[in-house]
Amino acid sequence: MGEAASLAVQKMIALLEEIAAICHFRNAFRKQFYNLSRRIKLLAPMLEELKERSSLVSRETAAALIFLREALESAKDLLILGSEGSRICMVLERDTVMKRFQGITAQLDQSLGAIPFEKLDLPDEVQEQVELVRSQFRRAKERVDALDDDLYNDLVYSYNKHGEIDPPILRRLADDLQLMTISDLKQESLALHEMVLASGGRDPGESIEKTSMLLKKIKDFVQTQDPEMGSPTGRRDLISDAKPQLTAMPDDFRCPISLELMQEPVIVATGQTYDRGFIEQWLAAGHDTCPKTQQTLSSRSLTPNYVLRSLIAQWCEENGVDPPKPPAKFASSSGERQKIEELVRKLSSNNPQDQLAAAAELRLLAKHNAGNRLSIAETGAIPLLVGLLPSPDPTTQEHAVTALLNLSICEENKAVIVSCRAVPGIVFVLKTGTMAARENAAAALFSLSVVNENKVTIGAWGAIPALVSLLADGGRRGKKDAATALFSLCIFQGNKGKAVRAGAVPVLLAALAEPAGAMMDEAMAVLTVLASHPEGKAAIGAANVVPLFVDIIGSGSPRNRENAAAILVKLCRGEHQFQNVATAMDCGVVNLLRELALNGTDRGKRKAAELLDRLNRLTESQAEAAPDQGQLQVQLPAS
Repeated sequence: MGEAASLAVQKMIALLEEIAAICHFRNAFRKQFYNLSRRIKLLAPMLEELKERSSLVSRETAAALIFLREALESAKDLLILGSEGSRICMVLERDTVMKRFQGITAQLDQSLGAIPFEKLDLPDEVQEQVELVRSQFRRAKERVDALDDDLYNDLVYSYNKHGEIDPPILRRLADDLQLMTISDLKQESLALHEMVLASGGRDPGESIEKTSMLLKKIKDFVQTQDPEMGSPTGRRDLISDAKPQLTAMPDDFRCPISLELMQEPVIVATGQTYDRGFIEQWLAAGHDTCPKTQQTLSSRSLTPNYVLRSLIAQWCEENGVDPPKPPAKFASSSGERQKIEELVRKLSSNNPQDQLAAAAELRLLAKHNAGNRLSIAETGAIPLLVGLLPSPDPTTQEHAVTALLNLSICEENKAVIVSCRAVPGIVFVLKTGTMAARENAAAALFSLSVVNENKVTIGAWGAIPALVSLLADGGRRGKKDAATALFSLCIFQGNKGKAVRAGAVPVLLAALAEPAGAMMDEAMAVLTVLASHPEGKAAIGAANVVPLFVDIIGSGSPRNRENAAAILVKLCRGEHQFQNVATAMDCGVVNLLRELALNGTDRGKRKAAELLDRLNRLTESQAEAAPDQGQLQVQLPAS
């Protein structure tokens, strides 16, 4: 059975790579296609673990793996349809397409459920991740996202219409089906012919005629709006008076200068965020002020806003919008390019001293220059640097992980670094390297975790216990890097339990006592995230720290006050809620919350009002249970 299982696992790993390469779904079902692809890619750590154990599995496990492989093959076929198939036909056959989604989702859930994980001795985090994916498949199977009825009705009407079609309907069809360019229209023409010829149950000749006529009407309409659409110099992606594609775009995603979706958000010295290209033009024109606030800039430095960049990418995926293209970078000079190529050759040699020297120089070249980061990646340095992470020489190890950190600043390099299996090597450095190497490894994991999918991968490779260890025994910079990485990773629900079980809560509580509040902001942010997990809430509550959080509400920074209130909201629910409420009230929390509800941040005001209301409800319930004990009414502040 070992050979059959091994072949099944190898095939599935190859299938996941093929599925990962299918990344553009521009049709009415794009949300479903993106979700299906994302969930399947989360199975990668499980398959890597199974690869190591495939020769030892039982007949039962081998059969289950073959069943899963068949499900993944079906899913790949559906994703190819979503990427390359006819958009018109998929809308017309919406019921059939949705049934395929439901059938494949059920097949994936069942095949994962048939694998006897208890007999495979897989790491707990891998099993938890598989269970998370299964729960997502189950929810997707039970919930049917209805296709836009207006689009479907417009298309059915137009498909069966023999005469002229009203221009407003054609405009909606062209926009909703994203048939706005000559390239899209050509692809649709090829795709629908292939799909219709392959379909059964109706006269293919009539179907081709009707769909081709409809496509011709859409193309003619689009060309009347943009007569030069097909010419190389006159091509435009959108019709000027068509329904805007980004009408629901959050204002924070727009550059204050261009009012367009930001491609590379950066933060200036005043704390405002702009698209890099436009703020650089502003500065190059001789301005020394912030365009939005008109404050004089104390520095011309631009800090990448990775969190906002990640949120923009996520919003684009969820709404089926093409993500902003990476901005053009300054290319390395010809001399630098030659130097990089020479260093990469030294990096690939078998001479440890050459490797050490090359890694050190590449680290410096990638530190500040965006063009160098791209050139270093293009010349094949990343897999070679990854290969140096397990080096027995601590200096080589440190240079390699720091070079990867600097390269990961470039958005285009993040996927390459992860695909080269850098994460387990970085985690190894985080556990075993020098303090400087551990700090840079933590920073590299944070940089990579900005991409949501990487949060799962990093957590699955055991990074979280190593980060907790650095948070406990690192220097000031190391503790901050570890806390920042933990915060980013624990945004993913599946990583919160890992952090709690690794002992993060007592280490974070100890960090709150650092001299001069050096770790207060970072520790409170992570504790707030962990408090939203049942295990995290239990661990925080068991530490009897309600008085500490009450004190922070009274004297902390605005952000820490709101975080302390958010944690107390969690602790005043469920087990021990009456005890925690009594302790908080004995510490004078009511007056502090009233003040926060009046003068805090927007979130602080909401949390304060929520907690005051909770205190009031609980004291009322206590009074009803013991009328002779009296009742304390907690007054909410007047709005």
